Amino acid sequence: MTDQTDRPSGAATPITISVDAMGSDLGPTAIVAGIAKSVQKNPSVRFLVFGRESEIRPLIDKRRLGARVEVRDAPDVVRMDDKPSHVMRNGKSTSMWAAVDAVKSGEAQAVVSCGNTGALMAVSMLRLRKLPGIDRPAIACLWPSRNPGGFNVMLDVGADVRADAKDLLQYARMGGSYARNGLGVSRPRVGLLNVGTEENKGRPEMKEAHDLITAAADEAKIDFVGFVEGGDIPSNRVDVIVTDGFTGNVALKTGEGTARLIRDLLRDAFRATPLSRIAALLAVTSLGRLSKRIDPRRVNGGVFLGLNGTVVKSHGSADATGVSAAIKLAFQLAESRFTERLAARVASGDTDGQDAATETARAAADEQAR
Repeated sequence: MTDQTDRPSGAATPITISVDAMGSDLGPTAIVAGIAKSVQKNPSVRFLVFGRESEIRPLIDKRRLGARVEVRDAPDVVRMDDKPSHVMRNGKSTSMWAAVDAVKSGEAQAVVSCGNTGALMAVSMLRLRKLPGIDRPAIACLWPSRNPGGFNVMLDVGADVRADAKDLLQYARMGGSYARNGLGVSRPRVGLLNVGTEENKGRPEMKEAHDLITAAADEAKIDFVGFVEGGDIPSNRVDVIVTDGFTGNVALKTGEGTARLIRDLLRDAFRATPLSRIAALLAVTSLGRLSKRIDPRRVNGGVFLGLNGTVVKSHGSADATGVSAAIKLAFQLAESRFTERLAARVASGDTDGQDAATETARAAADEQAR
């Protein structure tokens, strides 16, 4: 039988996205503006929006989104400085909790939040639970690259600052599955981020992870290219970059800051003199393409991998363009039934013994994949 574990398929019914409208640094105005952009571009998406209805309803009505958006009142908000442990004990009335619960109940196929990353991961793990066989979920992001599809996948970028060799192997499996569904790469090339490409470089757990991923590559349907360095992250050498959450988050924030710096420096350079302004007019089309290509807002959205549900974390400072990009990513993953396919892929690679719950999840996902 042909293996269809990771093959995407179109959705038979409209996709509903659950949105935490209160987590943004810019308030619900940016969230609703992002929803409006998505509504204009995609006739198949519907929304459950959670937050203070007194603040959200006027914004929805102003943009005439009522036919596609249902607002549900959630009086409390998870603040950026709230500790995850506090939210887990006291957060049931927050918009974040309610938005995640909509995925758990099956009312929505994915959730998007701009809120506190640690709290969102904690609530998601508590309400959705980890997939059988997953020890530590990871956050995966898309990184602009020289590959034909334009992007690479990198994980973990902040879910957990620690990762042992087994965790890195699980990240390789999950990242490969994400690349198949999100980027359409039939056999993703996976690299393990290290301080050098030589096999004797790096910490002991890196060398152990290298051996584990090498041994599992054929079964996981990935091509393991070995160790890669920071310069390979945007290259066409790999499709997936595996690392721990500390290193990945530092790399992500550095890349985003560098992209903004380049864009600002180009703008200043072309405004410097009358001649440079004329040059900017002549190059306006090319500059527009470059600006779009390096705009972090257009690849906004980190996916929580390893949970029983699709959770997309948007930047807290995301504007309408960034929120719309996160919604688009959530829609694409929900439409392809990515979580079910990832569950099947992880279950098929569990070499430590599968209990009845794992077998049940695997059988259900395989049945849906046919």
